[in-house]
Amino acid sequence: MVVRDIIEILKGEIICEGDLNQEIKTACGSDMMSDVLAFVKDQSVLLTGLVNPQVVRTAEMMDMACIVFVRGKDPDESIVSLAQSRDITLIKTRYRMFTACGLLYSNGLSGGTEV
Repeated sequence: MVVRDIIEILKGEIICEGDLNQEIKTACGSDMMSDVLAFVKDQSVLLTGLVNPQVVRTAEMMDMACIVFVRGKDPDESIVSLAQSRDITLIKTRYRMFTACGLLYSNGLSGGTEV
């Protein structure tokens, strides 16, 4: 799956465009960036309802290519600018996190390693 597929599956809107052909192998959904830092390994996309600069900084630290804001959340210009400077694609979807994760999973995207 590539970023472009995620946009299509989630009926997403591009907020900030990075590499739409970037391969995405796994995903995680969380509003707790401390959990993302502590428990996430080898994820390519982050789904979150949290809209603040820490989301982009966390994604950058974890080498994520894409952030999906669920529930139609709109990041402000400082977040968009930060993502642009880090070449991270930002997408928003109207779906809630549970539904968005389920749609991606049912289309072949895994959550990574099992606990």
